[in-house]
Amino acid sequence: MEEKTENVAAGSGHNKHHHRYRYRSSGRRFLFFASCFGFYALVAVTYAWFVFSPHIGRTDHVSSSSLGCREDNEGSWSIGVFYGDSPFSLKPIESVNVWRNESGAWPVSNPVLTCASLTNSGLPSNFVADPVLYVQGDTLYLFFETKNPITMQGDIGVAKSIDKGATWETLGIALDEAWHLSFPFVFNYNGEIYMMPESNELGQLNLYRAVNFPLSWKLEKVIMKKPLVDSTIIHHEGIYWLFGSDHSSFGTKKNGQLEIWYSNSPLGTWKPHKMNPIYNGKRSVGARNGGRAFLHDGNLYRVGQDCGENYGKRIRIFKVEAISKEEYREVEVPFSLEASDKGKNSWNGVRQHHFDVKQLSSGEFIGLVDGDRVTSGDLFHRVILGYASLASAISVVVLLGFLLGVVNCIVPSTWCMNYYAGKRTDALLNLETAGLFSEKLRRICSRLNRVPSFLRGFVKPNSSMGKFTLGVIVLVGLFLTCVGIRYIYGGSGAVEPYPFKGHLSQFTLATMTYDARLWNLKMYVKRYSRCPSVKEIVVIWNKGPPPQLSELDSAVPVRIRVQKQNSLNNRFEIDPLIKTRAVLELDDDIMMPCDDIEKGFGVWREHPERLVGFYPRFVDQTMTYSAEKFARSHKGYNMILTGAAFMDVRFAFDMYQSEKAKLGREFVNEQFNCEDILLNFLYANASGSGKAVEYVRPSLTTIDTSKFSGVAISGNTNQHYKKRSKCLRPFSDLYGSLADRRWEFGGRKDGWEL
Repeated sequence: MEEKTENVAAGSGHNKHHHRYRYRSSGRRFLFFASCFGFYALVAVTYAWFVFSPHIGRTDHVSSSSLGCREDNEGSWSIGVFYGDSPFSLKPIESVNVWRNESGAWPVSNPVLTCASLTNSGLPSNFVADPVLYVQGDTLYLFFETKNPITMQGDIGVAKSIDKGATWETLGIALDEAWHLSFPFVFNYNGEIYMMPESNELGQLNLYRAVNFPLSWKLEKVIMKKPLVDSTIIHHEGIYWLFGSDHSSFGTKKNGQLEIWYSNSPLGTWKPHKMNPIYNGKRSVGARNGGRAFLHDGNLYRVGQDCGENYGKRIRIFKVEAISKEEYREVEVPFSLEASDKGKNSWNGVRQHHFDVKQLSSGEFIGLVDGDRVTSGDLFHRVILGYASLASAISVVVLLGFLLGVVNCIVPSTWCMNYYAGKRTDALLNLETAGLFSEKLRRICSRLNRVPSFLRGFVKPNSSMGKFTLGVIVLVGLFLTCVGIRYIYGGSGAVEPYPFKGHLSQFTLATMTYDARLWNLKMYVKRYSRCPSVKEIVVIWNKGPPPQLSELDSAVPVRIRVQKQNSLNNRFEIDPLIKTRAVLELDDDIMMPCDDIEKGFGVWREHPERLVGFYPRFVDQTMTYSAEKFARSHKGYNMILTGAAFMDVRFAFDMYQSEKAKLGREFVNEQFNCEDILLNFLYANASGSGKAVEYVRPSLTTIDTSKFSGVAISGNTNQHYKKRSKCLRPFSDLYGSLADRRWEFGGRKDGWEL
């Protein structure tokens, strides 16, 4: 009896030790399990902070307190202007190169009207679309749909232009109803101005009359009790024709249906065409109206939209060959607007779906087009994929913890072995009667223990194969985490330009290089030609045989300017072929995100009289050239390196090539260095006591590719800095000292110079 008691006591002690060991082991594994979540979360935050600018894929930077310009699942529509000698030879406004020297925002580029235009005018908007033009003399009125970010429905806005559509003054909201409005078809009849907007949500087609044009309208009548989409009226050969799509009827193909009605007056009564429906089939045929029909050279043309791949993919034009009460026949004619090769970085790079064209009093034709850089549903699609990826990453962590737990027998092994061995203990018998859950758990454990050993070895952390398998699982989780963050936080993948005073413009990108760096130039051109505001790339070729343009993959025109002499002064040579006011001088070994470039351009347009760049320096009384760290330690800067700086092409280049700068240029040739320092001294001299330079902080993802090659001019940093220090004293004597100037970091409100 005593011996049995001792054995029981010994067994009890062994079980307590076993349970303590198992609980400690379980605690360690739970800690590992929780650490995986923490590690993935840390990776997600770091990845988002390091890779994505807060503004990439977004437009709400237009105003820190605005409600407008938020990402919208319908898209990011904006409106552009095109000019030409006919409706079929239109070119975007940037091709016309409209200049206004008094503003740093010129020459203007598309889009000319965006959500920022309205939001900054106190009318929050997520996008603007469906442009319709109404002309009174030399004044243009533009009516359009604007997406209200508060009610999340469309209202009808109006803007005015007195310079042929180059700039627009937002006047306000012309029509705001309790239902969604779009496609504001505006026309004149018997001396009155009418608007027939789409209101299919209401289930009827309303006609409004202007009480006080252009902002006050009154409902004149309901002209049709049908939920018509994108309706337009055509007056042709004495009869009024109404074209529209009714998607509510049984069997109707959405975006593939078109019907016609006719009347002696736009006020009705409207009678259906005998051939209705004219179309009811594929969405790609252009059945849905894409703007106002127009007459040209005696021919009538209907505008349709191709919705085949996605809603509003492209505009199609149809020549009406026959139209009567019994017959309608049309044929598609070639039509295309000059397209950008920048893809999503172009305002209309993905789709454009509404077109309105008018002939001005000058005889010139003006076309208004809306465009988008994303498809409908893009936001929803990205959010779903993003959270699905994060959920998959969490599942990977759960799988990892489960595999480690099973292999190391977090679950008591006796549950598994005794179940099939037929042995029973009192504790096990109690578990068996506890319910269905314990029974299922024992069955699962038993099956896991019966897995062949060579398969179980894949997840044993002590084996080579187990470590490899667990490592792969961890990497898969990291990959899914980054993919999820990219979809959720990375935006649409498009880089958008920053508006200045509601307008956009473009700049010329200039770089100086030679034959030994051709490999770098190819990468440079391919990357930067896709930035939204780059109009042209000028390659200043200093030495060796120049490349063929066919060797360069560019989305914009590239011009190679071959120099007679290998000189750093060539960087600022007067070039009458440059058609933009702004030039970005950017070394070919600097690779930075397009969003950084756009920020710098935005700041320069606020201060076009200054050098605006990304690499600050500070020169004090010691006349010693030092790196940015020296400027940071002195909490200020007085110089900007022109290897990455925006400047006014006329002001900067004329000043650099002036007689006053002759001695400085000769010193640059002698040293084969310091051309950027010379320009800084010239700017400081020209500005008097005012600020001559402006700093913009580049992101952490900026790369200096010269570090990976042996052709950098500043390969030996110490020698390079000593050589540059020799330039400071002569330039100070010639053009005045910089030592008495210092501008602190963080002086602007945009937060881009901290």
